[in-house]
Amino acid sequence: SLSYLPHSRSPFRVLCVTADDSLFSCAAASLADPAFVGTYGINYGRIADNIPSPDQVVTLLRSAKIRNVRIFDADHSVLTAFSGAGFKLVIGLPNGFLKDMSSNASNAMSWVKDNVQQFMPGICGVAIGNEVLGGSDVELYGALLGAAKNIHSALSQLGLSDAVQVSTAHSQNVFSNSYPPSSCVFRENVAQYMKPLLQFFWEAGSPFCLNAYPFLDYMNDPASIDINYALFQKTKGIFDPKTELHYDNMLDAQIDAAYAALEDAGFDKMEVIVTETGWASKGDGNEAAATPENARTYNFNLRKRLAKKKGTPRRPKNVVKAYVFATFNENLKPGPTSERNFGLFKPDGSIAYDVGYKGLKSSSADSIVLSLKVNTYLPFSRFASFHSPY
Repeated sequence: SLSYLPHSRSPFRVLCVTADDSLFSCAAASLADPAFVGTYGINYGRIADNIPSPDQVVTLLRSAKIRNVRIFDADHSVLTAFSGAGFKLVIGLPNGFLKDMSSNASNAMSWVKDNVQQFMPGICGVAIGNEVLGGSDVELYGALLGAAKNIHSALSQLGLSDAVQVSTAHSQNVFSNSYPPSSCVFRENVAQYMKPLLQFFWEAGSPFCLNAYPFLDYMNDPASIDINYALFQKTKGIFDPKTELHYDNMLDAQIDAAYAALEDAGFDKMEVIVTETGWASKGDGNEAAATPENARTYNFNLRKRLAKKKGTPRRPKNVVKAYVFATFNENLKPGPTSERNFGLFKPDGSIAYDVGYKGLKSSSADSIVLSLKVNTYLPFSRFASFHSPY
């Protein structure tokens, strides 16, 4: 069976970007103009000493026709680089801030003024924590909802709640009995926190944000899972006997497992958005599936699948939206080798492997519209202690 386990990626050091052929501005953001536009996104991680500066990344993403941006911190150097550049930007409140924001509404107001209000209209959303429920720090479970409410309240008081969407992303570790998809429910130890959280986000008009990795599930059980099923390749797939639905790829099954859990919890109308997904191009000896060929296959086929603008077997009318992980390999990330090798681009801005970006045809750095000089760019030191799984 498919097992949903937490993974070792540390939170709030990534930037997610959605791709669309048109240039969107946050100036017109509203409840009818969501934080995520289009169907495709990319995470921009910064745990490296050999990647371009934020200003240069703006140029790179524009060359790749990528426009909508989601960050999981509020690094002002990044916010400034993307400000006024035509990107939709979702910033993040790190896990380490949740307890304070939950217990102190005035601090939440100060945070919103410092990190949202002064950058408007360039901010379209705030991610409250990341992979909190189901994570290792149980003390944060109870703080998540309070922090979300206080941030949302601050946005409302400042007249920004219609323009700035509030959300939080969950790992697959919040689920239980996830195979077949229709049997999925929320784990007992998170359900008591999840249901009131879902109620709040439902009332706020926010989606259920899911980090879904067929790569991780395949690595957890390679003997039982067909790698072609994980890579969107031709395969017999799986059959869900309860719903009589057929799945020809694992990502759709993971999304529908989330929909099943939401239905069980009483939130059958809530949309699921995939905030992280990807495939490593290099790994340790026990990570044989982490190859450049598999990484390219997964990411290329993911783009093709999302370009069809269709839903899943369980929710055919809900167009799948997903952010791929990641922009660059990150040479300073801890953990197994795979953690440092999810990048679609090389540190100099050239393509690591072609996944079909319209603006970047060649794997040569010379093909980039503007030559990128590599600058050292590290996250602020205050993020150094954030190592909980996400």
